[in-house]
Amino acid sequence: MGVPAFFRWLSRKYPSIIVNCVEEKPKECNGVKIPVDASKPNPNDVEFDNLYLDMNGIIHPCTHPEDKPAPKNEDEMMVAIFEYIDRLFSIVRPRRLLYMAIDGVAPRAKMNQQRSRRFRASKEGMEAAVEKQRVREEILAKGGFLPPEEIKERFDSNCITPGTEFMDNLAKCLRYYIADRLNNDPGWKNLTVILSDASAPGEGEHKIMDYIRRQRAQPNHDPNTHHCLCGADADLIMLGLATHEPNFTIIREEFKPNKPKPCGLCNQFGHEVKDCEGLPREKKGKHDELADSLPCAEGEFIFLRLNVLREYLERELTMASLPFTFDVERSIDDWVFMCFFVGNDFLPHLPSLEIRENAIDRLVNIYKNVVHKTGGYLTESGYVNLQRVQMIMLAVGEVEDSIFKKRKDDEDSFRRRQKEKRKRMKRDQPAFTPSGILTPHALGSRNSPGSQVASNPRQAAYEMRMQNNSSPSISPNTSFTSDGSPSPIGGIKRKAEDSDSEPEPEDNVRLWEAGWKQRYYKNKFDVDAADEKFRRKVVQSYVEGLCWLSILKFFYNNMCDFCFDSLLFSLIQDSSIIDFYPEDFAIDLNGKKYAWQGVALLPFVDERRLRAALEEVYPDLTPEETRRNSLGGDVLFVGKHHPLHDFILELYQTGSTEPVDVPPELCHGIQGKFSLDEEAILPDQIVCSPVPMLRDLTQNTVVSINFKDPQFAEDYIFKAVMLPGARKPAAVLKPSDWEKSSNGRQWKPQLGFNRDRRPVHLDQAAFRTLGHVMPRGSGTGIYSNAAPPPATYQGNLYRPLLRGQAQIPKLMSNMRPQDSWRGPPPLFQQQRFDRGVGAEPLLPWNRMLQTQNAAFQPNQYQMLAGPGGYPPRRDDRGGRQGYPREGRKYPLPPPSGRYNWN
Repeated sequence: MGVPAFFRWLSRKYPSIIVNCVEEKPKECNGVKIPVDASKPNPNDVEFDNLYLDMNGIIHPCTHPEDKPAPKNEDEMMVAIFEYIDRLFSIVRPRRLLYMAIDGVAPRAKMNQQRSRRFRASKEGMEAAVEKQRVREEILAKGGFLPPEEIKERFDSNCITPGTEFMDNLAKCLRYYIADRLNNDPGWKNLTVILSDASAPGEGEHKIMDYIRRQRAQPNHDPNTHHCLCGADADLIMLGLATHEPNFTIIREEFKPNKPKPCGLCNQFGHEVKDCEGLPREKKGKHDELADSLPCAEGEFIFLRLNVLREYLERELTMASLPFTFDVERSIDDWVFMCFFVGNDFLPHLPSLEIRENAIDRLVNIYKNVVHKTGGYLTESGYVNLQRVQMIMLAVGEVEDSIFKKRKDDEDSFRRRQKEKRKRMKRDQPAFTPSGILTPHALGSRNSPGSQVASNPRQAAYEMRMQNNSSPSISPNTSFTSDGSPSPIGGIKRKAEDSDSEPEPEDNVRLWEAGWKQRYYKNKFDVDAADEKFRRKVVQSYVEGLCWLSILKFFYNNMCDFCFDSLLFSLIQDSSIIDFYPEDFAIDLNGKKYAWQGVALLPFVDERRLRAALEEVYPDLTPEETRRNSLGGDVLFVGKHHPLHDFILELYQTGSTEPVDVPPELCHGIQGKFSLDEEAILPDQIVCSPVPMLRDLTQNTVVSINFKDPQFAEDYIFKAVMLPGARKPAAVLKPSDWEKSSNGRQWKPQLGFNRDRRPVHLDQAAFRTLGHVMPRGSGTGIYSNAAPPPATYQGNLYRPLLRGQAQIPKLMSNMRPQDSWRGPPPLFQQQRFDRGVGAEPLLPWNRMLQTQNAAFQPNQYQMLAGPGGYPPRRDDRGGRQGYPREGRKYPLPPPSGRYNWN
């Protein structure tokens, strides 16, 4: 399903699920960046146990960002990933587990989706490059101004694929990063870290869900574990609900549509390449000091509370007079299942079901009307009752014709409104706009640089009129030079979008007209709709994909088999499977308007031919390529303070060759198998940095070991229920019977995780400070005319001044000026550490008194001056000073780049 569309619908329908993150920023002292101390209590008034990172959602924006300059080389990309993880960690602050999962080899259904997306993106990229070159040539031919075309190496995001050198290097860098943080960061002190890199099969989110599902099936699992999952994929919401864990939160960057992007030709904002006119760039700032700055800010994070979404769904799905017992867990499973019909990463959505047309609401209403006839729920622990689903689909089929007709009517109505809008704008435009030397200017800007001054305005106006009369082909809006001749860049070309009618893509199916089913099968499959056998084959294939191969198998039970090799080959032009990779292909819009919404018509990959082609090149692989093409597993890391540290060290000392059970009492109930790692990180051994500008870890105390999840029989069923002993979080939504049971009390909504959190207010000292800094009557500042509330003054010691009363001198003479107001320290500086969300915070005044006379404690990170808190490499090390290393094709970044290494 479309991520923006689903998230937009979800946030509008269930607004209370979203909470803004409180983020503490790193401080800087004398040019040294001091990281956030994540060992302090979480400022969001909630303590998370486990943090799961879907790493591909971090890798892509860090390697090729859309709203900021891209990293210059691979080393900067790795540092950007480290900084992104640090930022997430400082917000969530997990206390037990950090699980990093990188996408491995995907199942066949996802491979087809990825293949279509990548081919389409490649074709769109080539078409955009051709269009860009065409517009550039037109602008330069007219005398326009464009900056010289920058020739730079483009980062190929296709290397973010299992088996590539980039992903192998990323795994090494993350191992180093984990070891560094476990050695030096107090927030990581007692943490268990698991890394599942691209050598382990499965997508990141599915590996995370498989880990949670297997751990909650163990007897030592804590049913009240608070999980936090980072990722922007809409499927993560479904995955989180499918775990049936009562405390599950998703953290993601806030989606802000229509972010400004610069023009690909002139690098200016406000227009696209097709609208570029080659005008000179306007000066930014007094001295043009903001010329290279992008109008963007650092993205903000939000929490999605799935426990609140469960509250919403319980109210929405509760039905009276059911012929069977109502079970909210089974109802939520059915809701998740019905959302699959609007599309996901494995199957396309049904043509009649669009999220923007409230398809999910329509399915829920049909479900509530039909469930009385079905006699039970649609799913049970991932297995589908097809007879009950068929009743839902028959009800959808009854309204399909009306859905298509309404969609057509809405589109026609929208086009009419747009056409009328264009006519109004065209009618309101002046018939003649003076340009060139007669262009209107703002007052005081006539003598600004770039403005043209005519030596004889009367003569210039006469020549413009004569030129207009003698040249009927020239547009009224054509600009002229000072000698009266038409300006080469003044002509305004009539664009297609300015016309009264826009060309519509050809639609041979016409879903809104009778007989659309026959046309659909003929156009999509080249078969007649009367071919009952073929239609049943299509239905069977869709149901198989829906129920087993691609979805519920991932959400509830064991993962599917992965049958493709991870290594990608570039021997492809001479390969026997070249027909799998066409240079050009058609795109079926399938009722959509834009090419990116369509379906790339590609030949299906024959698995037998693919394996045969790979067998021919296996003998030519180097040992390094063979290693990258092999399956791997998960690696577990702990520091010296963790209870598992000594246990793992003993395994290495004894040289155990058999897998060993993980002692759950030493690892917060985590169970599985340990096996020795040939490339293990061990104490008292130097951990070499794979990034040249970062230091080696010479005093390492971290240990790593291979980890494997608990194994189950193939026919084992993971029960989709809430575990015994699980406590449901306190209700957040307003009770439906509040008006009857509240006795006139006003409902107080819960805005964050803590219902008892006191609102922020100003105390006496704050108002005295504001009164001193911003005196009343000055008319400046937002507090200039604001009087403090009377409730803040109790007694006669600090009375508010009456009108005309002289100010009392030396009100706080016993305090030094620099100590008179430091402001209340943030919540994490409190000494209390209470996992309960109802802990009462200290008042700001008391917090100030507690910290006013505290001695300054030098931070252990003061000496760190490298990127992301890393110290720089020393220059006196022997044998490791030559940069770049062997095999790197790029120089070191300049000292004044986006990342400040010094």
